[in-house]
Amino acid sequence: MRILGIDPGYGITGFGLIEADRGNCQLIRCGAITTPAGMDFSARLEIIYEDMRQLLELSKPDTVAMEELFFGQNVTTGIGVAQSRGVMLLAIRQAGLEVTSYKPMQVKQAVVGYGNATKHQVQDMTKRLLHLKEMPKPDDAADAIAIALCHARASTSLLANANCRMQNAK
Repeated sequence: MRILGIDPGYGITGFGLIEADRGNCQLIRCGAITTPAGMDFSARLEIIYEDMRQLLELSKPDTVAMEELFFGQNVTTGIGVAQSRGVMLLAIRQAGLEVTSYKPMQVKQAVVGYGNATKHQVQDMTKRLLHLKEMPKPDDAADAIAIALCHARASTSLLANANCRMQNAK
């Protein structure tokens, strides 16, 4: 299964595409969609939308995993990220793909095994799981890869649970 992980933002949106097969994962590509600071915000949203459409067309994922919006101290930034996330969700739905959202704590739990793991711990474990020599840059791309890994583990878990239920029903 090809999973596209997305770490949404409006200045930098990280993405990571992995191939997951029975617990084995391989990084296919990663990077970031960027928009220039100071540009009209609606123009930035248009760039994000068009770049997301192009990314989906080129990478041909089976599914998409995206980090849920987390409102910290800066609500103004959160509103901008929410708008950015909205245009990405539109592009994904128009491509006929499903989106699964994960909270930051779920990603940390799935990748590191500890929901309060540090960013460094998540990146280190991501590097180990994918047998990478170094962690991809920018950090937003590394975060997106962790989101994709989270989905790979969650979907395997869900499939295993569904198979157990089907066997128990017989």
